[in-house]
Amino acid sequence: MKYSMNLLLWGTQVDETLFPVLDLIQEIGFEGVEVPVFNPDPKYWEGWRKKLDALGLHREADTFCGADTNLISPDSVIRAHALETLKRCVDCAVVLGAPRLMGPFNAALGVFSGQPATADEWKWGVEGIYNLSEYAQQQGISLGLEYLNRFETYLTSCGDELIRFVDEVNHPACGIMFDTFHANIEEKNTGECIRTMGDRISFIQLSENDRSTPGKGNVDWPGVFDAIQAIGYDGWLSIEAFSPKLPAANIWRKMFDSEEQLMRDGLDFIKKNVKTAPVQNHIVLS
Repeated sequence: MKYSMNLLLWGTQVDETLFPVLDLIQEIGFEGVEVPVFNPDPKYWEGWRKKLDALGLHREADTFCGADTNLISPDSVIRAHALETLKRCVDCAVVLGAPRLMGPFNAALGVFSGQPATADEWKWGVEGIYNLSEYAQQQGISLGLEYLNRFETYLTSCGDELIRFVDEVNHPACGIMFDTFHANIEEKNTGECIRTMGDRISFIQLSENDRSTPGKGNVDWPGVFDAIQAIGYDGWLSIEAFSPKLPAANIWRKMFDSEEQLMRDGLDFIKKNVKTAPVQNHIVLS
């Protein structure tokens, strides 16, 4: 198992002022970072690659879409713009040296119709992600789609919906990035959701129910770690935590002493709870 840290803990200003944070992340014992790609200019990330290479830190790229880059917009011009923007994000991942582009980018964040997803919206989403998967595969990048809870998106807001979506995309470059925060809201049983997703999962974010330090809230962590073992997952486990530095998260109260303390306590909790015993009779549910 390998351990990563999501840089959204420090907000959306993703520039070289975060380089000392990268030093600290590496010193604490993380082996990788999730880098939010909000600037779709590949050249912007050249300095980041040099810094991450110097530290020996693995990296993944994350992004999301807004109203003007919405793959399920009824406006075909917006859908086309969304696809081209996401392709540029794939290019950024290439420059960063990240093997994956991850996030809830099959639809726009925070954009709602007031109705369930229509057949057309579903079709546009599947077609857009298939086309993006084709491009990503050509660049040596894979996609990790994430579902968000009902208050943030409506196309895929639970595990069953995302499984159906990814299965309909049906592309080897398209998998699932699983986030315990959203599952804690939307699933009857988070562990069973992980088991059902099985080997579709290519990356896991461990996030507490209040987005603070993993292990300090009410996520069913025994069920999560049991399920991770049950599906034979041995990839990346990443801490995703937020603070008032990320206004979009609507967190206005202090929930931890410092980012450093959160990272140290969170990493220690995860390492103590990861189950490393070999899995017998591995079965992937579908």
